[in-house]
Amino acid sequence: MTTALEIIFWFSAALIVWTQLGYAAVLAVLARLLRRAPLPPPTTTSEPPPSLSLIVAAHDEQSVIAAKVANALALDYPRELLEMIVACDGCADETAARARDAGADVVLELPRGGKIRAQDEAVRRARGEIVAFSDANALWEPAAARSLVGAFADSRVGYACGQVRFFQNPHPPRGTAATNQEGLYWRYELAVRSSESRLRSITAGNGAIYATRRETYLEVDPIMGHDLSFPFNMVKRGWRAVYVPAARAEEKMVPSIEGEFARKRRMMSHAWPIVLRGGMLSPRGYGLGYGLMILSHRILRYFTPALHAVALLANILLVIDGAGVLYTVTLDLQLALLAAAGLGGVLRLRPLLVARYYVLTTTSLALGLWDWLRHGTDASWDAAEGTR
Repeated sequence: MTTALEIIFWFSAALIVWTQLGYAAVLAVLARLLRRAPLPPPTTTSEPPPSLSLIVAAHDEQSVIAAKVANALALDYPRELLEMIVACDGCADETAARARDAGADVVLELPRGGKIRAQDEAVRRARGEIVAFSDANALWEPAAARSLVGAFADSRVGYACGQVRFFQNPHPPRGTAATNQEGLYWRYELAVRSSESRLRSITAGNGAIYATRRETYLEVDPIMGHDLSFPFNMVKRGWRAVYVPAARAEEKMVPSIEGEFARKRRMMSHAWPIVLRGGMLSPRGYGLGYGLMILSHRILRYFTPALHAVALLANILLVIDGAGVLYTVTLDLQLALLAAAGLGGVLRLRPLLVARYYVLTTTSLALGLWDWLRHGTDASWDAAEGTR
C-alpha cells in the first residue's frame, strides 16, 4: 500500500510540475536549439495589404465604445481597406448610437444571443479578406493591425493572435483592492505562447486582438469561446495558429484576485465544454508534437485541481502510514501554500498574493467544471467588474 501511495503521490506531483513549469522550460530550450525564430515583421512592399474587417461584439458598452471605434479608425492601415463593425448583442443602452456617432462603418443591432453569435453575424456582413476581433475595452497600438495581418503572408497561417498587455485600473471600484497578479501569470503565458508558435502552433489565443482568414473562420457552439476553440481546430484543418508579439493591445485587468477568480470561473464554464465535447481531447489531426503541446499545456493544466487533490490525499496517507520524514516535508510544503493563500487575503505581501492567486485560479478550474455540469453555461456575458 505504501509503495502504491508513493507512486500516486510522485506521479501527481510530477504532472503538476511539468504542466506549470517543465513544459515551458523544455519548449524554450527546443525553440533555441532548433533555431526557430518568431514570425518576421511584415516587409514593406508596394502591394496594398488585404482588406480588413475589425469586429467588436459589444453588450452595453456605452462607456467605452466611442473610444474603441476612434482607436480602430486611427490604426496605421489604409482607411479604404479597413471596415469597422460593431455588433451590438442585445444592448439596452446607447452603445449603438455612440458607435455610429464615433464613425463605425457598420453597426448591427442584434437580439441577445451571446458574443459568439454576434461575431458570427458580423462575419457574414463583413467585406474584408481578413476578419479581426477585439474587445470593446481593448486599445490597439497604431501598428497592430498591419503586424497582425502580416502573419497571413504565410499561406499556412489560418489564425493569428497578438500580444495583449494587462494593466491595473487606476480608478478601481470603491472598496476594491488592486491585488490581482494576472500580469505576472500573463507574462509567463506569453513566453510559452512565443515558444509554441515558433515550434508549431499556439494552443490558445486571446479575445483582445486576433484574426483569421475569412475562409478559415469557424462557427462554433455559442458557449465555446474563440480563444480556446479556434487554435486547435485550425491545426486539425491543416492551418497554423500563430502568435504575433508585434501586434500589441492593452486592456484593464480585474483589480482584485477575488474578481479574477470569478472571471476565470466563468471562463472555465465555457472552456470545459470545448475540452470534453468540443474536440480537444481527440488527437485526430494534431500530429505528435502538437498533441503533446495540447496535453501538456491545456489538458493537464485544466486537470491540475484534481492532481493537487490526489497529491495532498496521498501525502496525508503516507504521513499517517509513517512513510518517512520526506513526506512530512512535502505535506508541510503543501499546507504552507494553502496557508500563504489564506494570509494573502489579509496581508498584501507579494509572495502571499502570488500564492493566493495560484490557489484561487486553480480552484476556479474545478468550479467552472462544476458550474457547467450543474446548470450548463449561458452564451451571454457581462463585462467583468473594474475592467471598463
